[in-house]
Amino acid sequence: MPFDKMLVRIRSRDGLERVTVDPGATVGKLQQAIEENLQVPVSNQLLSTNQNLLLSKSPNLAAEFTDMKNPSAPLSSLGISHGSVVFLSYNGERVIAGPPVTPAGAFGKKMTMDDLIARQTRIERQEKPHCCSLSFDRDAANAFQHYVHESLAFSVKRGGFMYGTVNEEGEVMVEFIYEPPQHGSEENLLLLRDADEEKHVDGIAAGLGMRRVGFIFTQTVSQNKRDYTLSTVEIKQAAELHAESEFESWATAIVKLEVNDEGGADVHFEAFQLSDQCVKLYKEGWFVDNVPDLDPKLSRMGKDVVILGKDTRDVDNDFFLVLVKILDHRGTLSTTFPIENRGTRVSLQNVKAHLDRTKSLPFVKRISDFHLLLMLSNYFDLNTDVPQLTEAVRLQTPVADGYQLIIDSLAGSVFLKPVNLICLVYSVDEIAEGHRGTCEPEQISRRLRACNDRLSAGSRLEWWLDVTMRCKVVVCQSVSWIHSGI
Repeated sequence: MPFDKMLVRIRSRDGLERVTVDPGATVGKLQQAIEENLQVPVSNQLLSTNQNLLLSKSPNLAAEFTDMKNPSAPLSSLGISHGSVVFLSYNGERVIAGPPVTPAGAFGKKMTMDDLIARQTRIERQEKPHCCSLSFDRDAANAFQHYVHESLAFSVKRGGFMYGTVNEEGEVMVEFIYEPPQHGSEENLLLLRDADEEKHVDGIAAGLGMRRVGFIFTQTVSQNKRDYTLSTVEIKQAAELHAESEFESWATAIVKLEVNDEGGADVHFEAFQLSDQCVKLYKEGWFVDNVPDLDPKLSRMGKDVVILGKDTRDVDNDFFLVLVKILDHRGTLSTTFPIENRGTRVSLQNVKAHLDRTKSLPFVKRISDFHLLLMLSNYFDLNTDVPQLTEAVRLQTPVADGYQLIIDSLAGSVFLKPVNLICLVYSVDEIAEGHRGTCEPEQISRRLRACNDRLSAGSRLEWWLDVTMRCKVVVCQSVSWIHSGI
């Protein structure tokens, strides 16, 4: 449907602003509209459709970004249509005139100390993020976007915590995405966080030399019709998680559908950091909840603030966002094991299928999948066994034979019979009594044989799970196993 006027969104260091032009306008007409509405002279404007204009550190931006250099070029020839975003760089400062000032003090209303402090609170842009780039492991990013695209069709929101590393330059590498229990709707994302599961996630991450580095979430198809980058609800949720992390390089990423030139839809990733000021204001309780009829692109403050010389309580959310460059890489972890909390129960049958599918690979490669490690962590001690498994994955060194055999037995891939085993068995009762019991091979053989004699082949897996949960077996000397039933 044709538009009488074409809205173009202008993103600059000041946030996201809007101007309107005729549908057949040229670059020059857009520049004039920016000068009239945003008070940036045409001679001081540098425009581009490339967001890197606001990220580049090049001393000569004009030579690097030339796609909108010709003022006679029609905007349509550059792929700019109604609702498109154009990036603006300019030098110096600009001031937007505010409303008339109401006298205060001796000849006006009495001002409290809170009023005076609020008058001094200016919402200012943050020029540089602490996180200079965010690089996604390709498999992890693809697994997340494929699910929300193919299974959820971007109809409801979905989120996950990003885990990885950060170097001294502030370059963040995302290696896996953990999706907590959650309920998503068109407009909201409710995280039903499981403290015990997150303890396992953080333990695995620590063993892999990683940490929680940010949060990623999707925007729905209905949200893409709105004129904002992040909604009020999204800003507050992002600020809450950022504040909780107490991590300077914490990043927020969004995944959404964008219409391409052919009229189709492409999955698009964007990354930001919330400004230090935004997180500070959230911690101090400035954000007002549940404001009826508030434009979702705005956040209501509890007190007046100053933006571009104007007093207001409604802040455009884009003032709180600092663009972060997105990259990708190929990490050492795979993402082929079923992902947790997606509505389908993950079981040991999935472990067996995964191990069968990857049997041609070295065992350490077969378990180099965070989601598999999270499943296995339910059957191993988080403080002793999991660190040994994750260290092998981190260093890509062979997994100890004992762990490999236990994992195979959990998956039902083999039934195990000890022939020449010398080991220490720590039972629940012995740990409670504060001493360890030593079992000779003959004793272990008798115990296992007695149990197996009473069990059918179909029940042996359940028995081995009970053994694994109740005892920790440490192989001390050579072990010989027969991969068959007893």
